[in-house]
Amino acid sequence: MIRKIIYLLSFFFIIQNHLFSYSSNPRDFVNELVNEAIEKLSDKSLTDEKKTNFIEEIALENVDINALGLYTLGELRKSASQEDISNYQKSFEKYFLKSLTSRLNDYSSGKFQVIGEDKKSSNYTIVNSKITPGDGSPEIKVDWRIYTKNPDKPLIRDLIVEGLSLARTQKEEFASILNSNDNEIKKLILKLEEFINK
Repeated sequence: MIRKIIYLLSFFFIIQNHLFSYSSNPRDFVNELVNEAIEKLSDKSLTDEKKTNFIEEIALENVDINALGLYTLGELRKSASQEDISNYQKSFEKYFLKSLTSRLNDYSSGKFQVIGEDKKSSNYTIVNSKITPGDGSPEIKVDWRIYTKNPDKPLIRDLIVEGLSLARTQKEEFASILNSNDNEIKKLILKLEEFINK
């Protein structure tokens, strides 16, 4: 009986690992990940909750959320206490996941295509792509900044949509909030929590 349980658990984890196991080649990694996300989001048999859970799982596994959070905090990351940084990172992760799922739903009926790549260094590759929305809107150019320090595990560090870096835009937005609140990281955390709890 115990052997059967171990076998079933092993089989389950093999399937789970396969579901979120994408190519280590940056171009193929982006192509596989996004097309699977679009397929899941357009699947009418899945509930909204299951779609959200799926997107959150692949984001946690394939986006460098910690690095993104520190980057968007700006210079304050060097002077804030470890406790404040830790609290900020927790709130930022929830904020990022909520905003990501709402954005991706906008493109669930579109067509995605990788159109090129530019290896900047051994650590970074920019993957160029375009999304053709299903509603007839103009196509959207999206560049993916892929971090490849670990060549077996590429991670998404930024999206550049029509030339606009989402990470840089987020950093500027957070800087504006901090500047209006005496550079208090706790006030920024409160703003993130407000968005999360909407």
